[in-house]
Amino acid sequence: MRKSYRVKKEQDFQTVFDASQSVANRNFVVYRLDKPGQKHFRVGLSVGKKVGNAVMRNQVKRYIRQSITELKPDLLQPVDFLVIARRGANQLTMAETKQNLIHVFKLAKLLKEEADSASE
Repeated sequence: MRKSYRVKKEQDFQTVFDASQSVANRNFVVYRLDKPGQKHFRVGLSVGKKVGNAVMRNQVKRYIRQSITELKPDLLQPVDFLVIARRGANQLTMAETKQNLIHVFKLAKLLKEEADSASE
């Protein structure tokens, strides 16, 4: 995923945290903030030390990034969102990570409408 698709600055993270609502499932929390003037979505990842050691945290981040890359055509575009991994996320396989993210993205209304009906 290109750098232009990432929320990198702490101020941007805080803006999304402060101005948005969160939705969650057992393994992930997602914060969403609409950005009408933006060309595409941006995503920020946060995987804390409670998830595991550095190897596990990096693996979780790789799984999340790959899942988002695969879901890219179905995601709403002018949005900033943050994905925060919870403690159980390090036990998931790649396929389970993707399914969990699809579930939480549906709750956050981040997927396009036709993608919602096609995957059910």
